[in-house]
Amino acid sequence: MMKISGRVTWCCVALLLALTSVSAVQKTLNKINGLKKINFGQSVPKHSLLLLHWFANGIDIDNNDIIQLTFDPYSGDYGSHHYGNYEELLDPLPQGNQYHYYTIGNLHQDTSNPLPAYVAHPQRDYEGENRDRIIVRVREQNRRQAYQMIDQVYITQHYDTSENQGTPYDPDHTYSITTNLLRQIREFALGQNQLLYLRNRFGSSADDVQIRNAWGPLACLGLLLYIVIQEKHSSKQQNNRPKIDNKPEDNIRAESDHTEQNRRNPRNEREHNVPRNEREHNVPRNEREHNVPKNERKHNVPRNERKHNVPRNVQNQGYVVVNVDDEDHVASRRLINTESDCCNTYKSCIQFFLFCIACIVVIVSVIIIWSFVMKN
Repeated sequence: MMKISGRVTWCCVALLLALTSVSAVQKTLNKINGLKKINFGQSVPKHSLLLLHWFANGIDIDNNDIIQLTFDPYSGDYGSHHYGNYEELLDPLPQGNQYHYYTIGNLHQDTSNPLPAYVAHPQRDYEGENRDRIIVRVREQNRRQAYQMIDQVYITQHYDTSENQGTPYDPDHTYSITTNLLRQIREFALGQNQLLYLRNRFGSSADDVQIRNAWGPLACLGLLLYIVIQEKHSSKQQNNRPKIDNKPEDNIRAESDHTEQNRRNPRNEREHNVPRNEREHNVPRNEREHNVPKNERKHNVPRNERKHNVPRNVQNQGYVVVNVDDEDHVASRRLINTESDCCNTYKSCIQFFLFCIACIVVIVSVIIIWSFVMKN
């Protein structure tokens, strides 16, 4: 009986380990908002973002989302070398010799093609102690081919020395990078003169002038770092600036509309420029509206004589202008947040459903093994 019990225990442990290895799939990052959920600067080096920014802008992506390297990882360019995946961090390679894993980003590796200065020698706040790496799965049709095709991209990191785990990569901080995220990062390419457009497109509250002064020619990279690190993603938090996916010329049009509105209602005609003794709230109490007989109050005025029937160019003379567009902005942003909450709830339901299925599989497997052992 003791022997049977030991065999059952061993089988259960093996099943749990197998299930854990299957369910420990790398987290997938599809948008820049996904990067906001990573604790850069705490559990993950900030340098990972510099390396990922360089990589996204150093590859080719065609209209069919096929990614090609512009260098040869086999020759050690940019600190690259073969990765054997011996600890089974990633999925096993397909059968055949066409697929190989390579890591990229070793700063201490001698190479004829080193990483650019902003990655190899970053600011002190963005140093990563040479822990972060990019892993790609390359499909090598021909070693002599100019560009190698890749179908999987990951960011990962070595364990910290304080964790006493050796040099393997940390599976808890290994993330799969989609082509869509690479495309978004490519919008922040160096030398782009569209900082204001990128800030509005990604709903950032960054001060573009301050970022341009601090980062100079790397201003687009500085904006990306500000959005990901300093503006943490939250479905309940509203950005100080609305998310506007417009072009720079649209910003000029908006400024001209604002100027036209000020012309309609100059500052010197607004209520706060009226002398205090002439303002409406200085009317004596016995002359205010609530002392007027009911049949003479404003709401008894015929409909065709009420204020909202007055022509637009006559209204608001001597009164504060009410900007109705702000209310529309708030309503639209509430709708966006509601849709985001619904998506998050839908994803949570799917994850819970998959977890329940996994639990059922484990329970059924244990019952089957127990029945088999008891029969024997």
